[in-house]
Amino acid sequence: MASRKLLLLPGDGIGPEAMAEVRKLIAVMNEETNAGFETEEGLVGGCAYDAHGASISEGDMEKAMAADAVLFGAVGGPKWDSVPYEVRPEAGLLRLRKDMQLFANLRPAICYPALAHSSSLKPDVVEGLDILIVRELTGGVYFGEPKEIIDLGNGQKRGIDTQIYDTFEIERISGVAFELARTRRGEVCSMEKRNVMKSGVLWNEVVTATHKAKYADVKLTHMLADAGGMQLVRWPKQFDVIVTDNLFGDMLSDVAAMLTGSLGMLPSASLGAPDARTGSRKALYEPVHGSAPDIAGQGIANPIAMIASFAMCLRYSFNMVAEADRLEAAISAVLDDGIRTKDIASEGVQTVSTSDMGDAIVAKFRA
Repeated sequence: MASRKLLLLPGDGIGPEAMAEVRKLIAVMNEETNAGFETEEGLVGGCAYDAHGASISEGDMEKAMAADAVLFGAVGGPKWDSVPYEVRPEAGLLRLRKDMQLFANLRPAICYPALAHSSSLKPDVVEGLDILIVRELTGGVYFGEPKEIIDLGNGQKRGIDTQIYDTFEIERISGVAFELARTRRGEVCSMEKRNVMKSGVLWNEVVTATHKAKYADVKLTHMLADAGGMQLVRWPKQFDVIVTDNLFGDMLSDVAAMLTGSLGMLPSASLGAPDARTGSRKALYEPVHGSAPDIAGQGIANPIAMIASFAMCLRYSFNMVAEADRLEAAISAVLDDGIRTKDIASEGVQTVSTSDMGDAIVAKFRA
């Protein structure tokens, strides 16, 4: 069997603790199903800055470019708040996304039945929730130039960030959203701010034209991004697939994450374009949660988002659909058994450590 090359980048904070639970699953799959995973490890974020003076080294970037997929933990923490902007921990993740050309970020928000009461919203609002946010990841205000702070004199400064989108960027991300909608309920809602932003006007025009030209079988609606945030909290089950730009996607997906009860529950996938010859694509998988430095090292972090990100890796990078389904079913079964980490614990459940949660999911996966 051909090998499947994975690069593991645990990062900072709770990243290494969550990644340790994925290592268990990789070992089980290699042992029991001859999956053929070959893993390398590297540094990213604050730990990379401490070791190399950069948020990711050239050597680890080369590993990322050569891997079939990258599994990423989390970066950042107060320790590195004062490092230069260009080498801040988050710059490592941004470079991975840019250099690997990972333009499509998929962020599912699924509320497991056992956790409907863990959400801050009423159970009937979130029970059965299954939506997908498709975020454009390599353009927009995070990468637009100029990006600078100018000294105006007299004690005044001006901060500048530039929101830029070209037609092709909007066409390709909306195409991903429409294709995915065809495998779901067949509905896409495009969100932007065309009422105050020229980039939003173009976004709306291009998404509409792309829909008319290639995807008329999919239902398309449009919504202003701020109204979309309100609707996600009011009645999230009205949505199927949401497609939006880099900035709004960042914010809206975090809103969607909390609908499920905890940031520790949500995975994500960042995908590049398929290779014209092989059909394979660069890909990075990461939990939506951050490095959570306040709980790092305590063994109480929730590893489910990291494990579910590995399930997305199985599905999208290796076409191991049965194994992905099996892993996602194992997560659901563990929750049905009343096993919880602290962030999703409630009265009458068994609260366990990070490692114990990983072990429970591995056991269900094996069973």
